[in-house]
Amino acid sequence: MKRSLVIIGICFFSTNVLGDQIMTARAKDFIARHEAKMKPLEIAAGLAWWDANTTGDQAAFARKEKVQNQIDEALSNPERFKEIKALKENRDKIDDRILARGVDLLFLQYLEKQVPLDLLKKITSLSNKVEQAFNAFRPVLNGNEGSENLVRSILKNSLDSGQRKEAWEAGKKVGAILEKDLRELVKARNEAARILGFAHFHELQLHLNEQNGKELLRLFNELDDLVRAPFSQVKEEIDAKLATQLKIQKSDLMPWHYHDPFFQEAPAIFGVNLDGPFVKADLLDFSLKFYDSIGLPIGRVIARSDLYEKKGKSPHAFCTDIDRAGDVRVLANIKQDDYWASTLLHEFGHAVYSSLNIPDTLPYILRGEAHILTTEGVAMMFERLTKKSALLKALGLTVPDPASYDKAALKNLQHRLLIFSRWCQVMFRFEKRMYENPDQDLNALWWSLVEKYQGLRKPPGRNAPDYASKIHVVSAPVYYHNYMMGELFASQVHRAICDSLYPEKRAEEVIYFGDLRVGKFMKEKVFAPGKTLPWNELTRHATGKELSPAAFARDFRSE
Repeated sequence: MKRSLVIIGICFFSTNVLGDQIMTARAKDFIARHEAKMKPLEIAAGLAWWDANTTGDQAAFARKEKVQNQIDEALSNPERFKEIKALKENRDKIDDRILARGVDLLFLQYLEKQVPLDLLKKITSLSNKVEQAFNAFRPVLNGNEGSENLVRSILKNSLDSGQRKEAWEAGKKVGAILEKDLRELVKARNEAARILGFAHFHELQLHLNEQNGKELLRLFNELDDLVRAPFSQVKEEIDAKLATQLKIQKSDLMPWHYHDPFFQEAPAIFGVNLDGPFVKADLLDFSLKFYDSIGLPIGRVIARSDLYEKKGKSPHAFCTDIDRAGDVRVLANIKQDDYWASTLLHEFGHAVYSSLNIPDTLPYILRGEAHILTTEGVAMMFERLTKKSALLKALGLTVPDPASYDKAALKNLQHRLLIFSRWCQVMFRFEKRMYENPDQDLNALWWSLVEKYQGLRKPPGRNAPDYASKIHVVSAPVYYHNYMMGELFASQVHRAICDSLYPEKRAEEVIYFGDLRVGKFMKEKVFAPGKTLPWNELTRHATGKELSPAAFARDFRSE
């Protein structure tokens, strides 16, 4: 009897092992076929997107749309979806952790495309149309075509309220151009989401990015409670200084008085010119030397990048990894100021968290950042360093009064974190409610949130689609909350670096420069896992803790 039981047990064990081997082999085969099919298309799409954004060329946008349709057609294949769904349902039988994670991610990638191909083509066409129109738009000031950099310069430097208002309104005019197509695009995205069993596109996107809507709302409510009072105090200080500078009453302050088209940055009100050290600096050399000094070189990225303004080019900045094999590029529109110095450290922060430093031993499908929020967090962590005179001096920049600069820069950074947190509340809640009900008065919704969370006054009688003048609403939907989570990640990783490498220093004094241990820490703790870990597990791996606002709260308060 005992012998029979042993035999049965062995047979049962053998059957399990055989089943695991079969499922593992199927997963390996599916992933290999997926890569062979999709990798060339994804590289072609990346190149077309790069050409479209750097030139504004109609042919490049057409090529981008064509390749995206080919990608959508391949991913929408019902037979292939049936295969990946079966693998997902038998995930526990795949005895290779890396393969199992690949199945998780591919399932979400294929799931998104299980809608009629005509609808996918419509969404791609509308997306392409609004992105191209946004990139082609140039604000007109005094009858002359300007640029986003010019609008920013006027909002930052002009003491003439009339000129500021003209620049602010000129930048917002793109919203009216895009409004109709954007609304149609929102509804098309919602239609696709409902076919897949989701209430709307916002809910779908969170699911595809392995995020929980209820948990996300709870986090943003927690941040609201944490930040509301200190933000109100900071805004009182800002309002008083702006009113004095502009020789107006505090009650007369309008959105165009806050130095940024959306009040997402801290106004320069501290009596110290934070642009000063960068006016004559070589910002590319500044970035190159910094990243080289910590063992994360970016020379090959700079060589492939497009970094200065030109007609037809996207007026914004981004980083893209074309092939997950080292072809990493940055698009920028450099001017000699603090904004672009910070932006370059930010974008090159994305660049070092890419196939430049993610091991090529990982499969193609896992050779990328763990999540949107983790790459944004890395970029934000490095971006903050431009507010430290010790780093600027180490990189050869002149800072006439370092003590005054540091005091003003630290306050500017603390203000920025608070201000950006409130701005993210607007973006997160607006997009959520827009996709929940795109037929509501979106202009009124936008300004109700701006007034509530940012404390700005809606200009009397204004009824314009200002929400559509924000590029992320147009071409990076349901993305912005990841910036806020990235800020939390940035603060948490910085504290982990300080605890590990600089226990004798205050966190705000640490500049990383010249310390190869920083690059080693980032490679081992953040970059090396690639996509093998979900964002929450990567956060624990890098910092030893769950993502929380605790470290962020310490960063917007003086220690």
